[in-house]
Amino acid sequence: MTAQLIKGAEVAAHIREELKKGIAELKAKHNVVPGLVTVLVGADPASQVYVGAKEKTSKELGIYSERYDLPEQTTQKELIALIDKLNKNPKIHGILVQLPLPKHLNEGEVLYTIDPKKDVDGFHPVNVGKLMIGEPDYVPCTPAGIQQLLIRSGTKIEGAEVVVVGRSNIVGKPIANILLQKRDGANATVTVCHTRTRDMAFHTRRADILIVAAGKPKAITADMVKEGVVVIDVGVNEIGKTAEGKRILCGDVDFDAVKEKAKAITPVPGGVGPMTITMLMMNTVRAAKLAAGIA
Repeated sequence: MTAQLIKGAEVAAHIREELKKGIAELKAKHNVVPGLVTVLVGADPASQVYVGAKEKTSKELGIYSERYDLPEQTTQKELIALIDKLNKNPKIHGILVQLPLPKHLNEGEVLYTIDPKKDVDGFHPVNVGKLMIGEPDYVPCTPAGIQQLLIRSGTKIEGAEVVVVGRSNIVGKPIANILLQKRDGANATVTVCHTRTRDMAFHTRRADILIVAAGKPKAITADMVKEGVVVIDVGVNEIGKTAEGKRILCGDVDFDAVKEKAKAITPVPGGVGPMTITMLMMNTVRAAKLAAGIA
């Protein structure tokens, strides 16, 4: 068996076309233009790339976009003051503070200052709580993208044994919560594994759907999965560079070996990654609808 590739870039492109039509309709029928602002503190190269991609995607879809590039030495007080200002700006429906922040800034305080109604990343405790009880306004972007990949690849989620490797607040915990909800695209039996799990392979071999966000290159090997599993690999690890200086990337799954046993699998890169920004745009559109009372 050679696995079907679940190509996030293709799925994301389809969703963006849907969003583009929806945004145009929102403008025409309700005179509502979704607005997203990104805030970048410092000059981290990876963060600059991510923020640039989000800005570019916003413009392509017809979302109003603002960007604040702040110096590394920005104080906590200055950053909080900016967020307060953006919270009050009716043109802005989504506020994204790019992480990580410089070490002298209190990340938790910054994120908690964002109005939960504009927290399109879904990280504010209010939105985490709503997700937990099954009434989310916004689903965190990477987990939302994972769910869409499963749904749009035709993977049966209801009743499936799902094993999540990793318990981060960004991926592991929210995707586990999402997939056990009593709703369409969920209703799975979910097990979460982590660094203190005694026999991880025992659990991963039971999985019909295996979601891996371990942060460790090729942590999941072929002997740890069963035939016919669907694998979602969230990890992106740099394991070297080519002679030309291009980064060599791999996931948290031993792709070449596992794809021979899996029914379907996401590649790295090109799997989960392209979905995250797309889900951010989806959340921004939802925020605009909620603000206008038409969601």
